[in-house]
This record gives sequence, C-alpha cells and structure tokens, in this order.
Amino acid sequence: MQSETIEDECCVPPILVVNDLTVTRSGKVVLKDIDLTIHKGEFIGLVGPNGSGKSTLLLSILGVLKPHKGKIIIYDSEPNTRNFFGRIGWVSQAASYLPRQVKLTVKELVELGTVSGKNLFSFSSLFPFSSNVGRRNKVFQAIKMVGLEDVIDVDVSRLSGGQRQRAVIARALATEAEFILLDEPLVGMDREARNSLLKLLDNLCHESGKTILMVSHDLTAIRQTAHRMIFLEEKIRFDGPTNLFPDLETLADLRGISPTHESPIHINPIPWNEEVK
Repeated sequence: MQSETIEDECCVPPILVVNDLTVTRSGKVVLKDIDLTIHKGEFIGLVGPNGSGKSTLLLSILGVLKPHKGKIIIYDSEPNTRNFFGRIGWVSQAASYLPRQVKLTVKELVELGTVSGKNLFSFSSLFPFSSNVGRRNKVFQAIKMVGLEDVIDVDVSRLSGGQRQRAVIARALATEAEFILLDEPLVGMDREARNSLLKLLDNLCHESGKTILMVSHDLTAIRQTAHRMIFLEEKIRFDGPTNLFPDLETLADLRGISPTHESPIHINPIPWNEEVK
C-alpha cells in the first residue's frame, strides 16, 4: 500500500513546465534556452545579478511577455488561459509601496484579491462584506494565514514594511492561488521582518500546499530557507537543492568570470550557513 502511495505521488504531473524558452526585450536576448520544471509544494529561490532575466522569467510565466522561442505550460495550459486564472498569485516589487494618499485598511486591501472578472460588476462586489459570506471568509482566512489579525482594520500606510509585504501576500492568498510568484519581497525589510516572512512562506508550502517561486538578491536568506535554488544569468547556471548551491569560486566559474590576479588572494570566507550581519 505504501509503495502505491509513493508511486502515485511520483506520477503527479508538474504544475509548470518551461521548455527551450528564449525571450527578447527591445531586440536583446534576455533569456536563452531555459528548461524548468516545478512541482506542487516546492519553495524555489530564483537568484542572479541585476539584469540576469529573473523578472523577465516571471513575466513570461504570467503571460505578460511572449516567448521568442520555446513554450510554457502551466496547469496543463498556456499562460493567460481560462485554466490559469485564480490559481496564480503575483506579488510584484512595487506591490507593497502604495501611495500615501491611497487609504485602505488591511481588510480592504486583501478584499481586492477576491475581485475577479466574473464578479467585478456584480452588486455583491460593491458590498462584499455585508452580502457575500464566502468572499468574507476568504479574506479573513488569508489575513489569518499571514498573521495580521491584530491590524485587520489598520490603514496599510501605517504598517511596517514587513507587515505591508504580508498584506499583499494575503491579497494573493485571498484569490485561493496555489502558485505564488514573488519579485524581491525582502527588499527594505529589517532582519526580524525578513526572517518572519521567510518562515511564513515556508509554512505556506509545508502546511497549506502552496508552491512558491521567489526572486531575491539575498543569497544567504534564500540558502537558509528555500528548498531549491536556481541561479539565472541569461541561462540557468545552477538548479538544485539549496545545500548543493556552489561556493563563490565555483559560481564565478559557472558565470564565466575569470580571476584577475595571478595568485589567489586569501580572504577569510563567510560560511553560507552564517547569517551576514
């Protein structure tokens, strides 16, 4: 019986398959020959230098950018098809930076995640909390998942950076998204907020069955948190478990960076498992 269960799990199809993907922007090749497979429940950290194509890959998965070559299949469909909507949560770099003049409580911000093309112009969408129990429950559940129950009626502009980031993630969760894409959510966070958010994301994978693909420049944080790391620089230079992520010398070799000194310079290395102060 146990072997049958393991076999069934192994036969579950991936939620995302990227095959031989090449993407150009303004006539320049940004991504080239990308092959990528993601399964349900994975927490993947996507890392690489500025301009390496990380955001371009996310936008291609979302269907915002069209491939020059290759194919993307997500939930057995191409991006931006009927089978796509409601299953993907997108949190951009600017998602938590709301203008000061925009006055929204946490509850109201998260509630926006329940508005869709189907209910946008319905009467219930104008008064969702008084007339739609199902949508109200989605909002409260999403807020509870990110631990913001105590500030549910607080204006978003009064929250800390970490709390705002949790709020926009809750908005994505309110859609009941299964696959969450995050673009640099750790930027501007202090250590406590960063660690708290990373723990939240890990819990979403383990306890709620969510799948997460997160872009970040923070190699140390990703190394300590994600289940799998992808180093992207036009092509995928590394894709594997975080504990196998290459050291700096090997990484430089993967990137084609040659040493400029004839003899090595001896510098006390910082271990990957030691948090940078």
